[in-house]
Amino acid sequence: MNPAALSLAALVAAIVFSCVTPVHAGLLAAAAAFVIGHFAAGMKPQAVAAGFPVALFLTLAGITLLFSMAQANGTLEQLARRGVRLARGNRGVIPLVFFFLALGLGAAGPGGIAAAALLAPVAMPVAAECGIPALLMIVMLANGANAGTFSPLAPTGIIARDLMQRIGLEAVAWPNFWNTLLAQSLVAAVGFIVLGGPRLLSAGAASDADTHISPWTTPQKLTLAVIAAFAVAVAAFGLDAGMAALVGASILSVARAADEEQVWRGAPWSVLFLVCGVTMLVSIAEKTGGMDLFTSLLARMAGRSTIPGMMALVTGLVSVYSSSSAVVMPAFLPTIPGLVEKLGGGNPLMIAYSVNVGAHLVDVSPLSTIGALCLAGVPASENRHCVFRQLLIWGWAMSLAGAVVCQLLFGYR
Repeated sequence: MNPAALSLAALVAAIVFSCVTPVHAGLLAAAAAFVIGHFAAGMKPQAVAAGFPVALFLTLAGITLLFSMAQANGTLEQLARRGVRLARGNRGVIPLVFFFLALGLGAAGPGGIAAAALLAPVAMPVAAECGIPALLMIVMLANGANAGTFSPLAPTGIIARDLMQRIGLEAVAWPNFWNTLLAQSLVAAVGFIVLGGPRLLSAGAASDADTHISPWTTPQKLTLAVIAAFAVAVAAFGLDAGMAALVGASILSVARAADEEQVWRGAPWSVLFLVCGVTMLVSIAEKTGGMDLFTSLLARMAGRSTIPGMMALVTGLVSVYSSSSAVVMPAFLPTIPGLVEKLGGGNPLMIAYSVNVGAHLVDVSPLSTIGALCLAGVPASENRHCVFRQLLIWGWAMSLAGAVVCQLLFGYR
């Protein structure tokens, strides 16, 4: 088998392994990149290692360390619990509040997974206490988290920006965020209506769902100030997000604002290496011609006018079982230039938007991280098996919904 076919087979294997086994796909992908690059393609080890995205790794490490500190010292949990009070006990408003809380937290820097991890333990017991259907709360929370996850300050937004820059799509970080926000908000609005939100709005106030909220501590106040300064530095002054986050994390570390051991233990190093390992393998596939084979297969599945919807469908189906930002985006976004060439035209930016949106709309699935976090927060008094089935059906349905939404939003531009 030639290097092109080997690299493509290895990429497909990494995606499959990430879906159906606990094997770390990033480790597998990095090892495959070395074996194929060095032994099959005759590349020097240094040339293979050059595919490791050092700048991306440093950026993600800085962001995750800063917000691991905010999580470890309780700052983010304080924000979440105080946000619950905004609903003032109205059953219908509570899911909407959690949608915007998840959106705000995710967009501020932690990302969608961190926002769901922080809010789900608060949201799901509140839903059970107030008589809010678990599926409605999870749909609102998960879509809110994903609506904010493409923020240029958040890890997924940074991954998308880096991958899109590599294929020549410059200055699209904010448009990427707004397009994803629109798609996620549209699906959340439909879900709110279909799953009984209007009925809850007219049902009146629930019993007091507020939980005990302690005063802000000095480390938490300092953490809030550092995060605010980080957001202003990046959004208003254009500082590199990773470097700014590392400076902020260093300030909090010197001030002893969080338990260092808990911070380092809580940072998602596995996810970071997953992203970088798959990116290494994609780099080898590009150099050996494997991505050309991949784009040829994709080009046979759709025409120029229908490719946004088709890409959203394919990435959605894969993402039901696999990591959207760590596996699906690094595997599919690099195929876009070759795909456009083989189709004889098309808008690369619209196809990229479709990959990003399609991959993340299905994250309500209990097989995805965000869906699983929400399911884990469902109290024992609820029928978790029933909620699991509902989430699985909703996740699968979102692969079709994503195809329709992306075709309507991006198929004719």
